[in-house]
Amino acid sequence: MRALAEQGIQGARDLLRERAHVDPAVRARVERLREALRRQARRRVERVAGEYDRRVAELDAVRRQDDDEVQRRIAALEERLRAARAIDFSKLPSGDLLDDLRSALLLPDASWNRPPPPPGFLDRLRAAFARLVAWLKRLFGRSRAAPPPRRERRVTFATASAGGRTLGPSEVGEALARLSAPERHELTDRVEGSIKARERALEREAEEKRKAAEAQRRRLEEEKAEAQRRTAAEEEDRVRAAEEHRLERELKERGFVAERSGELVVTYGLVERFARILLEEESRRLPGDIKMSLKGGGSTGVYEKAKLRRPEEVAHLDVPGSLLEARLAGLRHIDESTSYIYREVTAERVHIVLAFDRSGSMAESGKLEAAKKALLALYVAIRRRYPDATIDVIAFDNDVRVLDLVELWECKPGAFTNTEEALRTSFLLLRASRATRREVYLITDGLPEAYTDVDGRVRSGQLDVAMEHALARARELATVTPLRATVLLLRSEHPEYEVAARSIARTLGGEMVVTEPSHLGVELLVRWAHGTETERRVATPAPVVPTPREPGPGKGRRKRADRRMGG
Repeated sequence: MRALAEQGIQGARDLLRERAHVDPAVRARVERLREALRRQARRRVERVAGEYDRRVAELDAVRRQDDDEVQRRIAALEERLRAARAIDFSKLPSGDLLDDLRSALLLPDASWNRPPPPPGFLDRLRAAFARLVAWLKRLFGRSRAAPPPRRERRVTFATASAGGRTLGPSEVGEALARLSAPERHELTDRVEGSIKARERALEREAEEKRKAAEAQRRRLEEEKAEAQRRTAAEEEDRVRAAEEHRLERELKERGFVAERSGELVVTYGLVERFARILLEEESRRLPGDIKMSLKGGGSTGVYEKAKLRRPEEVAHLDVPGSLLEARLAGLRHIDESTSYIYREVTAERVHIVLAFDRSGSMAESGKLEAAKKALLALYVAIRRRYPDATIDVIAFDNDVRVLDLVELWECKPGAFTNTEEALRTSFLLLRASRATRREVYLITDGLPEAYTDVDGRVRSGQLDVAMEHALARARELATVTPLRATVLLLRSEHPEYEVAARSIARTLGGEMVVTEPSHLGVELLVRWAHGTETERRVATPAPVVPTPREPGPGKGRRKRADRRMGG
């Protein structure tokens, strides 16, 4: 509770880690939690590794399918190669070999597709001599009519089509029949070369696919190893984050923290429990003659109408009311069920105002933290003794704010000390109260520095004027009766601070105490228990003594009251 209240959620985390090293029970619980979280982290690593293994298995399956397909295609090409080597040019081949022959016949650089070479000189001379002989024969004699020139049947190697050049089966057969032996040998070589070229291309493609698959497999293996290393490195961070999340969740479930604007803040329940811890600690430091009573005061003179509980209460019987109740119940006589009495309310009605200075100087030497802890302890002490008491906590710097417990604990230092506004707010709160016990506790560490003018504006820098306004408000507050006022001044090196505080206490008709911040909680509890000053100062030019009170019977009554209340 202390770590959470004083340092927030980070303090609770640090305390948990610290206690895990020295407390076997805490260490065992944290280890169980960490082991469960590590199992979850390992399952996550296994899921990541399993996903990579699945992808590697799929890649291997695809690679095997590609290899099988390549082998099948290579086997088909080898079969076509054997068929091409044993081709029979007297008939058309069947199957895929026909496509290979067609492609080879259409090659533009094939000998049968090249234009014939131009005739040489002898060829031209021989042709000219033949033409001369033929002319002479026609000129000098009737020769036998020459047969018509033989028209050679030409093979159409290519025909236009939508897909480009192609040959039909008949053209292929005719072309094969017209090919010479060298051309047939060339055609066979070209078909074999085409098939081997496709086989080599297929092997290169398969090799490239295997290399790509192997590279992808290596990348997957590297990614898997990196993911495992990263996950293992993040495991401890995840475990720590899960521990913190579990801690936050348990604190939320217990009502110690709540989420506000995306941040975790302490709750009223936590501050109240922390206040009880502070009260227990401060109670152990109380002097031996001071005891904190949990019971209220004595007679109040206030009566309430209630049903009869004990026979001795018959003396306070409400006869008319009891008779009326009996008649309404259909009874002729009064019995216990219809008997009403007037019972005195013995609990005091209490109204306490706790005013503390939150000016900038209170941030020094831990004075503000000490004041907040002391007020929390006093708050719980009042609640234990008077559960129905009215407790107003006000913080003042330039302005005054009425706080609840959480706001009290989260209070931050402000600006100047406007004691006037604190006394005025206390007067307004207590003036309207119907409590039989009204008390005000004023905690400060210095002079009144600011005041509020008639226009409601806060002025600072004029200490004399601020002191006059504070004394005027103190005289106003002193008109509230009954009132018990205590001014607690946190010790300072400036004697004028004590003079000012004593003047305010004297004007209020109360007492003034000078104390150290570490002793403030004890002083508040002692004053609440109606005790006397517990911290004595050595002789100084301005000794600290309680405000003088009139001697006589009143003093004796005060001592008897102190004894009655445990003071």
